[in-house]
Amino acid sequence: MLENIRLAFQGIWSHKMRSFLTMLGIIIGIASIISIVSTIKGTSEQIKEQLIGAGNNAVDVLLYDGSAEYDASWGMTTAALPQITEEQKDKILRLDNVENATFFYGRGYSENIYYMDQSMQGGKVYGVDENYLDTCGYVIQAGRGFVRADYENYRKVVLLDEEAAGSLFKDEMPLGKTIEIMGEPFVVVGIYTRAETFQPIINNYEEYYSYYGDAGAGTLLLPSSDWPIIYKYDEAENAIVRASTTEAMTKVGDRAAKILNEAIPEESTQIKYKANNNLKTVEDQQKLSESTNGQLLWIASISLLVGGIGVMNIMLVSVTERTSEIGLKKAIGARKNRILFQFLTEAAVLTSLGGVAGVISGIVMANVISRMADIPIAISIPAIIASVGFSMVIGIVFGLLPSFKAANLNPIDALRRD
Repeated sequence: MLENIRLAFQGIWSHKMRSFLTMLGIIIGIASIISIVSTIKGTSEQIKEQLIGAGNNAVDVLLYDGSAEYDASWGMTTAALPQITEEQKDKILRLDNVENATFFYGRGYSENIYYMDQSMQGGKVYGVDENYLDTCGYVIQAGRGFVRADYENYRKVVLLDEEAAGSLFKDEMPLGKTIEIMGEPFVVVGIYTRAETFQPIINNYEEYYSYYGDAGAGTLLLPSSDWPIIYKYDEAENAIVRASTTEAMTKVGDRAAKILNEAIPEESTQIKYKANNNLKTVEDQQKLSESTNGQLLWIASISLLVGGIGVMNIMLVSVTERTSEIGLKKAIGARKNRILFQFLTEAAVLTSLGGVAGVISGIVMANVISRMADIPIAISIPAIIASVGFSMVIGIVFGLLPSFKAANLNPIDALRRD
């Protein structure tokens, strides 16, 4: 085998230009496939990052009234809704692949938030439990978070995000200041922010609206025990569940929704908890992207077929040129198998070199496309290994005919040809 490889390199080196032109079809085909696969993988990762966000694998499990998200701020009553029990919360926390869970009350839009004569229009207000910040991936930027005593003693304290602090206090430090929510005084004890800053890539107006269109003036958090103080009655809670992995988000969200729906009467078809499955949206968009780019892969594969035909053609020429050499080897006792494997090895080495050159060219091409078109890429190691292996297979497949022709030459006729 090593001798065959040495002879293959010797033959390729003795006809450098011809060998390069033969490999060109393989190089172009492999380079095209590597660059396309890298673009597909990079685009898929970008889609996942754009829709899932900072990567904390949190799934919103929200109450829906029909097809619309339930929001008590629009005057809907919650009198007929069962409350989430501690038993249900424990069940969700014990689910496989659940790292944490939080339960909260919410108002998606509130106009009754004031600091002195400054009003915050359109702010969001949430009544949260002690797990909220950790589950959602927030950290305290200044001040402190909520403590157990805040819940037990019904302390009127509030946390602001950066947008809310800017809306109400402008350049003033909010900590220790008192604001009014629905006419009730609350002391600002902390400012919170994302644990990991995530800045989505905005390519058009629709994407801007998706990320920032309903951001409003900011979000305020207060202890869930204080919720009845400002809204006067108990309301239905929502949940956010953090999965251990991105892939587990769908299953975790669906199971949590099923547990929360256990207390809702079966005849109630309008009121149901549903998991906002961002991962499913990701998968749908990834499939659409991959199906489109898959057609490009088939087109790129045609150049591999053309390259394989070129290999077969040049190997037939090589057999013709080396007829006397083959005849001499057979005359001194070389068997058919030895001749066959010699030419097969030469074809496989030729295409493997083309495959390696194609991989390098593909990586370079992918990076050039990324820079010019501002498209993310992700180099796939399995694709690189598969490409080199596939190029070797092409050499073997398309080298079979010339190899059989060389192996079956009559030694006497072969010697006479010269």
